[in-house]
Amino acid sequence: MPIHLLDDTDRALIDLLRADARLPLSELARRMGVSRSTVQDRLSRLEGRGVIAGYTVRLNEQMTERDVRAHVFLKIVPKAQDEVVAQAKKLKELLSLYTISGEFDLAAILRAETTAALDQALDALGRLKGVERTQSAVILSTKVER
Repeated sequence: MPIHLLDDTDRALIDLLRADARLPLSELARRMGVSRSTVQDRLSRLEGRGVIAGYTVRLNEQMTERDVRAHVFLKIVPKAQDEVVAQAKKLKELLSLYTISGEFDLAAILRAETTAALDQALDALGRLKGVERTQSAVILSTKVER
């Protein structure tokens, strides 16, 4: 369900969880001006309908400063996208993969522990059957991450 189809209470709950997914139900309820049971019901419903797909941990920049990340744009041979996606999912360095508009068909974010490991992952991604060409940009630092 697209977020614009949710009501204001659901969107407020999601906004609070995006900022801090560890907030207790009682604190969520206080900030939203509703009862704890309302928050629990809304949360259960959002999880059950797949609106909330999971929770994650965001590490401090200092904890990940040894990680090397890159954005990679991929030009795909016509009708090969499904196969490229299936193959790319097997790369442990792949954080995310998006379909995009414009000159390229897919955008990937890779993460590796060293530049040598990132170089190998970039080569592996570029060699996938159906990838016509790639263009990469290594991420030097993070200014904002939400």
